[in-house]
Amino acid sequence: MNDTVFMRRALELAQRARTEGEVPVGAVVVLDGTIVGEGWNRPISAADATSHAETEAIRAACRTQENYRLAGASLYVTLEPCAMCIGAMFHARIARVVFGAADPKTGAAGSVIDLFAEPRLNHHAVVEGGVLAEKCGALLREFFAARRQG
Repeated sequence: MNDTVFMRRALELAQRARTEGEVPVGAVVVLDGTIVGEGWNRPISAADATSHAETEAIRAACRTQENYRLAGASLYVTLEPCAMCIGAMFHARIARVVFGAADPKTGAAGSVIDLFAEPRLNHHAVVEGGVLAEKCGALLREFFAARRQG
């Protein structure tokens, strides 16, 4: 499996969020080439500000692995993670983060701030952005355009 395959699954989950009226962001956690956790944005339906796609995927992966640490895991997400989600990734010990579209408003993997490059933090991950960026960005642009019209 490769990055594109896992990002496509994250995009499918983002579509699920969109169907549920949530901002369309999806995420998967992969360990040893297998998806062990999936999530999509759910803050509105869960009435929980922390229910971002990444935290949902991390929670699912931790349950699957029966461990709060996901050492060696990769997380794929359709939108550049925010500071809260990166904090969760650090605590879970995610080794690699792959995102699709950059987030110029709250992106904490280089767009607004780069927490992964902060030397004072005790965990770091390898980060790659731009995987299927156009598809990921288009889904978000279409969602917000429809909301402005409606």
